[in-house]
Amino acid sequence: MDAMEKAKNIITSGKVVRAVLWIAGALVVVAIAVVLWSVLRGRSAGDAGTADFVTETIAPVDNKTTVIDVVAGDTLSKILSANGVGGKDINSIAGVLKSKAGITGLRADKDKIEIVRDGGPDTPITKIVVLPGPWRRVELTCDDAGVWNCNAIDIERDTRLVYRQGEILDGDSFYLAGMRANIPAGILADVYDLLAFEMDFERDVRAGQKFSVLYEENYHDNVHVDNGAVSVVSFDALRGNVKMYRFKKSDKTVGYYDPNGNGAIKSLKRTPINNAKVTSSFSTRRKHPVLGFTRAHKGVDFRAPTGTPIPSAGAGRVVARGYNRGHGNFVRIRHNGSFETLYAHMSKFAKNVKVGTTVKQGQIIGYSGSTGLSTGPHLHYEIIKDGKHVNPMTVKLPAINNLDAENKKKFLEYRATLDKAIEDLENNPKGFIQL
Repeated sequence: MDAMEKAKNIITSGKVVRAVLWIAGALVVVAIAVVLWSVLRGRSAGDAGTADFVTETIAPVDNKTTVIDVVAGDTLSKILSANGVGGKDINSIAGVLKSKAGITGLRADKDKIEIVRDGGPDTPITKIVVLPGPWRRVELTCDDAGVWNCNAIDIERDTRLVYRQGEILDGDSFYLAGMRANIPAGILADVYDLLAFEMDFERDVRAGQKFSVLYEENYHDNVHVDNGAVSVVSFDALRGNVKMYRFKKSDKTVGYYDPNGNGAIKSLKRTPINNAKVTSSFSTRRKHPVLGFTRAHKGVDFRAPTGTPIPSAGAGRVVARGYNRGHGNFVRIRHNGSFETLYAHMSKFAKNVKVGTTVKQGQIIGYSGSTGLSTGPHLHYEIIKDGKHVNPMTVKLPAINNLDAENKKKFLEYRATLDKAIEDLENNPKGFIQL
């Protein structure tokens, strides 16, 4: 009986083993089939998306929507036609975007387009969404009569004021000190533009100087999207503290003002090219590096590689553009009845900048070079006041946007609010104030 019992057990165990092996084999076959199906499906999808279509397409956000990043060379027509939209519909879409949303073209590396198909990738498009930046959404739908309709939606933003402060250390530039203080690069660039009206970052920055910035951060659904404007900037410059407040006047125009409500934006910038090193200062007696004898240096030289864009230091009208032996290629701009500026040694002039041309502050008028009497590429910059050359680094420059009595009263009230915000954030550096 024992022998027979053992035999039964062995037979039973063998059946179980064969069953387990059979099930395992079946599972392996199924797994291989799934992998092959996925690979073939992926190849098919990849082949379908490469035909004459260079726009970078992100994987669908769901099984209905595909997001397309606009890249250089893309047009609305190119993107839509590559996604199966006919020429007649493209023309209608372009027209409604222009008339209803003010969109006349797409911007590379900024705009996005969403293509929505309710039934999946092979079904007709039911909605097209143009995203011209993070705070606007333009939805396009086609009705039963074939007419495209446009709905522009402004996305609500959550704006917060944050405060950063820092100090210049030995060997620092303002940029390095600002990055160490966790100020975003874009905000630092805006601060440069503001302070360039008052100071020279090459010669006015010293160890021990303190600075601070109150600026906006924009959020949506509690996620940081981008940064807004600089609200207050303060810098302990050599000539005293420079402080500027951003304020919107009753006519909706925005400007920057000192603590007393006087315009902080001057008519001219002391340093047209931000963060450029001064290689030669204004002087009544300087040994000329080419001629070899001593004579007045009637401007300031800024090191700038050949081809560096040169912006106009202020708004005005071009009164001279040409070439002479000393200045090489130069442009002279008249800003008002008292001030003119001159830019010399240019490699070339900007297009459409000619004698009589009206230019805006910051508009590119030419490109740095080494023409004329020059030992290397740089910008020679002069300010002429009432017909006499003055030192761009020290001359008192007029403000261009002072406040009237009504706006000044409102400004002083608003300034008190911003000062209180700074005080609160100084005590809570990691906090923010919601606007």
